[in-house]
Amino acid sequence: MTSVAEVKAAIEAALAHVQDGQEAVRAASDRLDDAQHSLSAAVEGSGHEAVGAAQAALSQASVELHECLLATLAAVEQARSYAATL
Repeated sequence: MTSVAEVKAAIEAALAHVQDGQEAVRAASDRLDDAQHSLSAAVEGSGHEAVGAAQAALSQASVELHECLLATLAAVEQARSYAATL
């Protein structure tokens, strides 16, 4: 049978992986922001449909990364809450 201490340690190990993932999501978000700014500067004044579609797709990706980060924050909070009850 697994001890409470082992369960808590396993939860903390899992949360360390989540934190690594959060860092990766933040880095991806920063790079995406850079890409959006670079694209905007490169296509300034263009009214081409493909430009708008590219900008919209980058914007959507940014929103989804933010949602991903929020979901991981909620997961960490819930996991820590559970661990505190053990």
